[in-house]
Amino acid sequence: MKRTGAQIVWECLVKEGVDVIFGYPGGANLPIYDAMRGYPSVHHVLPRHEQGGAHMADGYARVSGKVGVAMGTSGPGATNLVTGIATAHMDSIPMVFITAQVTSKLIGYDAFQETDVTGITLPITKHNYLVTEVKDIMPTLREAFYVARSGRPGPVLVDISKDAQQATIDDWEYDDSPIRLKGYRPDLRPASASIQKAVEMINAAKRPLILAGHGVLMSNSMEEMRQFAEKANVPVAVTLLGIGSIPASHPLNLGMMGMHGESWVNHAIQEADLLLAFGMRFDDRVTGNLKTYALDAKKIHIEIDPSEINKNVKVDVALVGDLKEIMRQINPLVGAGDRGDWLQHVAEMKGNVAVRDIQNLPDNGHLYAAHVINDLWRFASPDTVITTDVGQHQMWSAQYYRVDKPHRWVTSGGLGTMGFGLPSAIGAKFACPNCEVWTIAGDGGFQMTAAELSTIAQEGIKVNIAIINNGFLGMVRQWQEFFYDKNYAATPMKSPDFVKLAEAHGLKGLRVTERSQVEAAIREAQAYEGSVVIDFRVEQEDSVYPMVPAGADLHAMIRRPSVLVETPQDQ
Repeated sequence: MKRTGAQIVWECLVKEGVDVIFGYPGGANLPIYDAMRGYPSVHHVLPRHEQGGAHMADGYARVSGKVGVAMGTSGPGATNLVTGIATAHMDSIPMVFITAQVTSKLIGYDAFQETDVTGITLPITKHNYLVTEVKDIMPTLREAFYVARSGRPGPVLVDISKDAQQATIDDWEYDDSPIRLKGYRPDLRPASASIQKAVEMINAAKRPLILAGHGVLMSNSMEEMRQFAEKANVPVAVTLLGIGSIPASHPLNLGMMGMHGESWVNHAIQEADLLLAFGMRFDDRVTGNLKTYALDAKKIHIEIDPSEINKNVKVDVALVGDLKEIMRQINPLVGAGDRGDWLQHVAEMKGNVAVRDIQNLPDNGHLYAAHVINDLWRFASPDTVITTDVGQHQMWSAQYYRVDKPHRWVTSGGLGTMGFGLPSAIGAKFACPNCEVWTIAGDGGFQMTAAELSTIAQEGIKVNIAIINNGFLGMVRQWQEFFYDKNYAATPMKSPDFVKLAEAHGLKGLRVTERSQVEAAIREAQAYEGSVVIDFRVEQEDSVYPMVPAGADLHAMIRRPSVLVETPQDQ
């Protein structure tokens, strides 16, 4: 078959099982777009900004489990993808970014819209490539998908010069032979001696605790972890990205740990005698002050990336490899644990902690974000996909929206990217078209990518948007309140009329100002055929509690004023 380089790009996408791509055309990638209509099995979505396209592909990958694909042209098209690439890199999302480069003869001469995108993205990709010859397009793209999805997943960028896209190969055939890369061996298996030592520590522990991270979901080890927890009678704490790895309704699920985690969870970590870290990397927002972190606990770390072992927290046993495979080896060897005293103690800590849940406060007419999010959870189906932006509403969503199914919670964890919520919801809808999809966004983050409402309108998809509108850059304002003597510099925010903005895009807009209006608005949005934007005007100076100040001890939490009930550890 005679094929141009541009056609080969599409042939490879089809062979890799790609059914949707989020891309933006430009001068350098016009050959790829010229060939696009010859491949109707791949649906192309046109975002309004390349960053939005990157987040769409990210949301698609998180919900579908497939490799997300985003595309941009050279120069600013490629650099506009950078924030989305970094977001995927921090959260280990399998993605392939295809960018176009100027003609190879012009590379290095500051040609129009030339940017060294491989140099720019080197620190934020798992790997990247510059392709200047047509013969290298297929093997490079095949490697890119393999690297993106294998081992610890991550984003891979392939930059293809315009002349390579235009060149032809007369007798081209797709090569589907197994990929073998020198020096890249992602399928690591732990030594049996390490497995045995870990089992002995587990069986001997009196106060064990599982720390479930994003790796549980990425490795699809949810069932294996649940079986382990139930057999050994070990409670589970989840990271922000580990939400959904075990049902929120499961009796062994304690809730989220860390800076805005549940206070009883953080105290349990500090009192545990064994921490079992499953697919998590001991991020600073999880540990607080490392010098005082879980000093009485031995630590077992199961992680596919050896570079994460002992990077932040020194561990006693490291099991490097695929979590699912390791759990299958461990589960038959652990004993049925009698840890009733430990579970009872954790339950008592939970019972003695202040009622920071404002759902239990009198409904005095004020509309709080927690009201909105808790009601949304109550009225949504368990299969609903929730994406969030970044800020206070993100933490409230983690606290008040109880996720029972895996891959139904999508948020930017490591990079904390404002503007992520709306486009990631669009990608999630393409990944699960029959699912109800909501994005919960702050008024600040929403405006960063609000132009993607036009993408929703053009694609004719249904995504509901809940804007938690408090008139501030809320999380920054909270830090200013707590640590900068309420010096609200540059955080008050004037927003457009979000109802009119929705209507300008041909969507439905609603506004809610009172608690009594919340249910009706959610029900109306669910029943409406198209997408709905709801402007929830919430209390302006509400804060997220509890909060561990940056660098503080994990148990040194700021609690909600006036309803504080101290635990024995605080007295």
